Amino acid sequence: MSFRLLPEWAPQDAVMLTWPHKDTDWASILASVEPVYVTLCQHISQLQYVVIVAHNEQLKTHISALLNNADVNLSKVIFVVAPCNDTWARDHGPLTCADDQGQLCIKDYIFNGWGNKFEAQLDNAINAKVVSELSNANNQYQAMDFVLEGGGVEMNEHGTLLTTSECLLNPNRNPAYDKQAIESLLKEQLGASHFLWVDHGYLAGDDTDSHIDTLVRFAPENTLVYVKCDDQSDEHFPALEAMEKQLQSFKTPTGDAYKLIPLPWPKAVFNDDGDRLPATYANYLIINSTVLVPVYNDEQDALALSQVQSAYPQHTVIGINCLPIIHQFGSLHCITMQLPRGFLKQD
Repeated sequence: MSFRLLPEWAPQDAVMLTWPHKDTDWASILASVEPVYVTLCQHISQLQYVVIVAHNEQLKTHISALLNNADVNLSKVIFVVAPCNDTWARDHGPLTCADDQGQLCIKDYIFNGWGNKFEAQLDNAINAKVVSELSNANNQYQAMDFVLEGGGVEMNEHGTLLTTSECLLNPNRNPAYDKQAIESLLKEQLGASHFLWVDHGYLAGDDTDSHIDTLVRFAPENTLVYVKCDDQSDEHFPALEAMEKQLQSFKTPTGDAYKLIPLPWPKAVFNDDGDRLPATYANYLIINSTVLVPVYNDEQDALALSQVQSAYPQHTVIGINCLPIIHQFGSLHCITMQLPRGFLKQD
């Protein structure tokens, strides 16, 4: 029985969020960050369930009050109480595969804080708790002996896996594995039949070693949506120009070029310490019938929304102000993980 990682636009039961709290690095900016999470819950809960991982019962009560005050339908919100180090659900969350009959296999990979940069022991235990409490009994569950973050890989409907060499080949993840060994393993575990390795591109302020979800994303019908820097004075210009040229050289399994849709480059954003923040429009979230796109109060926001709309013409596209989120060096896709149709227990 062959399982394959589902593309993000496959039908979903829910989106998982791990809520920020006072014992995380978010502590000083919770007042500006929590409203972004509430806004996400407002949009997601209209289309599917929201699974919220809450650090403790006290935080669960607090979140419930926030959502109730925002008129979020709490019958569409499912809580899992589990302690967490941080809130990057994309990277500690489960990767869900399916076979041709729709049977799901939930893969629980090791999250090591992006190469042991940050404490992640609590985050690494979240998936087992979520699966034990919420997963449909028909689903398979596998704890994987391999370090892999959801933000580091993309899969399309044809079984092609998209990633960056900077992340997956970094010795701070799986030092015993070379490129050939990683491809062999991901063919077996995620059902990948082809690979696209992006060798260029980064974002200043990014702790992930160039996760693909900040740079290039798959869209249906052999489409790649990518960030394009047109400011030659920007530090990112050489790497992103090289990345664009490499994307132009990529071929589908049938030998055709990919359709490329560039996303605009927002103006540089800095925090109070002068650190550049990783503002990227590529870090969007696909949910049922809708794409939620990070925006930054930038003159390029409208063009970004239009370009994403062209990549997903069957979806509604909505902008979410993510300026508060990037102050912790991530964005919308980074704080979410979709749970595909069939993941949750039947009502």
